[in-house]
Amino acid sequence: MANEKSGKETGAPIGSPNQPAGQPKIVWDDSDMRSAYANVANVAGGREEIVLLFGMNQSWHAGQKEVKVKLSDRMVLSPFAAKRLAILLNNVLKDYEKRYGELEVIARRPEGATVQ
Repeated sequence: MANEKSGKETGAPIGSPNQPAGQPKIVWDDSDMRSAYANVANVAGGREEIVLLFGMNQSWHAGQKEVKVKLSDRMVLSPFAAKRLAILLNNVLKDYEKRYGELEVIARRPEGATVQ
């Protein structure tokens, strides 16, 4: 979540309040942060990078033969950063489902799509 004091550095150590000695304190600088909304996400990847694509579904009527997705943001991650993100997202979603109930989502791979 964005800090209400936009443009200021926020000190938010990762982990428990009793952070081990020698561990650097993480300082989150949100001065150049921007927010975007996406209702569609896609992922592609290769040996060296994982690419996350975000956008908006522009088709509002059911039964359309063509669905237009306007892509707005691309995030390129190393496989290590992508794995850490996957773990973080999994943990957040587990907490969400404990509070609000299980999310029913069907993931579909477009016909003929492969991960490179």
